[in-house]
Amino acid sequence: MTTDIATPAPGTVDLNAFARDAEAFLSAHATRAPSGTPEWGVGDDTLSGYAARSEEDELERVRLAKAWKALEFDAGFGWISGPVDCGGAGLTAEHDRIYLEMRNQYDIADLSVYGISLGMVAPSFLKFGGPQVQSVIPAMYRGDLIGCQLFSEPGAGSDVAGLSSRAERDGDEWVLNGQKVWTSVAHLADWGLLLARSNPDAPKHKGITAFAVDMKAPGVEVRPLRMMTGGTEFNEVFFNDARIPDSHRLGDVDAGWGVAISTLMNERALGASGGDIFGVNRSLERLRMLAAQPGMGSDDPLVRQGIAKAYSMAETIRYQANAADARRKAGLPPGPAESLFKLASTETLRLITHVAGQILGAKVTADAGEWGLYAWADQILTRPAMGLAGGSDEILRNILSERVLGLPKEPGTS
Repeated sequence: MTTDIATPAPGTVDLNAFARDAEAFLSAHATRAPSGTPEWGVGDDTLSGYAARSEEDELERVRLAKAWKALEFDAGFGWISGPVDCGGAGLTAEHDRIYLEMRNQYDIADLSVYGISLGMVAPSFLKFGGPQVQSVIPAMYRGDLIGCQLFSEPGAGSDVAGLSSRAERDGDEWVLNGQKVWTSVAHLADWGLLLARSNPDAPKHKGITAFAVDMKAPGVEVRPLRMMTGGTEFNEVFFNDARIPDSHRLGDVDAGWGVAISTLMNERALGASGGDIFGVNRSLERLRMLAAQPGMGSDDPLVRQGIAKAYSMAETIRYQANAADARRKAGLPPGPAESLFKLASTETLRLITHVAGQILGAKVTADAGEWGLYAWADQILTRPAMGLAGGSDEILRNILSERVLGLPKEPGTS
């Protein structure tokens, strides 16, 4: 990746001209990613992103990601559909989609550290934050700052509204106590989007307030959680009398549930926008490359059938994403149907890892030095977590059944 050739920022709404500008920028600063060649070797952990890394490797990954995002932002491609008065380019979601599709064809830095930051946190900061909160958004899109989402708690499971972290008003500040868990990239984050209970006497969906939290502030402690892959992408976060200025509140007091729903819908929309946040297309291409290796089962009818089904599922996701793009162009906000994309992505990944297991057999349990074994072992171990991250499969099925299909609500205790 080179960084010494200047290219013009996109200065036009015309899609064809924009595409030419994007191609000029990408070709000047990156090389096209190889396709169809077995260059993906032992130790390559790009399938899941959750493999074990040394501290040095982690810092280098973040350094390269920040360098690319700064280059991209300064050229006008870092916040394409963002409002001009906040630092964006003021273009459309279609421009965003075109650029993402083109960028996916190039070998650039690993930008997964920004998935939650730009897909969920920054949009909610923009929509619900005051001037102090909104002032950090350009730096988030430039990659200088990283955001995380502080929703899940040990005692609440997938029931976000069941949280127990407390935020108590003290003049112009709020005092926060509690614990969050499964917080992706919290160990790297500068800012967090937090939900806390501000009124314990109100119904559980009514007494919640949302905040933008400085993750480096006193009273905020991050402890990485080691996964069975050896990675530490997830964290638990403790708040011990941490103080948050009221100017960092998102939305009205006790109205944080609306912020939560908007944030989660942004996540669903990200999965529907071609962002491919779970890496389905990359995993599918790697599966094809694996099966094409001599003696790896390309002639096995069950393997061929599994790969064909996975391709069909991925294409279905793409067509539905196009429909979601059309809804957004019509000015419609993300809705419950967007939950389909995350659920479909995890189901497709489940099939991909199953077929990879069929091909590799028992040897996938050990890194014997063969092509791709390490990465597939990492992918197979990580796949269960993908059925929980971003909303468990069971919760997403409930959303689709109740709010899209109109089926009776699942029985509950309240």
